[in-house]
Amino acid sequence: MRLRQLVWRATYELLGSRVRRPEWSFMNYGYAALSAAKPLALDPADEPDRYCIQLYAHVLDGVDVTGADVLEVGSGRGGGASWISRSLGPSTTTGVDFASSAVALSRRDRTGPGLRFVQGDAQALPFSDASFDVVVNVESSHCYASMETFVAEVYRVLRPGGSFVWADLRGADDVATTRTHLTSSGLVPVAERDITAEVLSALRLDDARKTELVREWIPRPFQRALRPFAGLEGTRNPEGFAAGTLRYLSARLERVA
Repeated sequence: MRLRQLVWRATYELLGSRVRRPEWSFMNYGYAALSAAKPLALDPADEPDRYCIQLYAHVLDGVDVTGADVLEVGSGRGGGASWISRSLGPSTTTGVDFASSAVALSRRDRTGPGLRFVQGDAQALPFSDASFDVVVNVESSHCYASMETFVAEVYRVLRPGGSFVWADLRGADDVATTRTHLTSSGLVPVAERDITAEVLSALRLDDARKTELVREWIPRPFQRALRPFAGLEGTRNPEGFAAGTLRYLSARLERVA
């Protein structure tokens, strides 16, 4: 597991240092509701990233972050933390990521009231106990060596009454284990959903745009390798979602004491 974490860290360090386009601000698969719903209101500048932002809106649904201290673990290129800080009215928003190049890029390119980015490990968060009201973790935990250690850190940095919102992909055979890991440190589940269909829909709807961005932004020697990372059509993860061998889950949990 530790080797896998090192591989992911090297990958994200490389992407942050070699692909410095400020327009590339999200790396998640996105979310597209299957039923008719009122569209999420976005600033025009955020519109190209609609599906990725909708995944954040989905996991934070029902959580009032107005005036809260928010932490995003695995903040990547900073788009999610920036959107939260600009759109949802928190007091502070902190993004933490283990890739120094991603943190440097986020500090350079992302803005928002009360927004900051720091380097740190999800399994040893560089914050004191009870520092945050909300912890967000979107499509990042599959990179971690120990999910249980990460959840223990979430519990530690959350204030009593605080919320942990999470979304990520897992093998179908790992769903039950993941549910156990999420509650392993005493966090109480409030809501859970299998959103595989919504994530697969977003991937399909956004495929043409992402394919073009890979062609334009990614150096040619790396384009083939990045196609699976981006979840483009015909690659492993979308095919796994369609076949049922991979699932995409979201959850909201609370620290009650």
